[in-house]
Amino acid sequence: MKVRDKVIAIIAEQAVLDVAEVKPEMTLEDLGIDSLGLVESIFAIEEAFDISVPFNANEPEKSGFDMSSVEAIIRAVEDLVAQAA
Repeated sequence: MKVRDKVIAIIAEQAVLDVAEVKPEMTLEDLGIDSLGLVESIFAIEEAFDISVPFNANEPEKSGFDMSSVEAIIRAVEDLVAQAA
């Protein structure tokens, strides 16, 4: 499974939506994912790809991980996976 597909699947699971309902331009807020869902999504992404996501739940805006949209999350995860390889 490609990084894009896996990230979308993780986000869809957290949002309790079908994968087809998750669009790249959507934000986590659009998807109804709250702060707890965000943290759970990050843990799931870290586990799925064996990476460490630079994210601080206390100060998400200061994290080095772009969570502004589904597409931004996909790009950030792809970058982290490439660095880990």
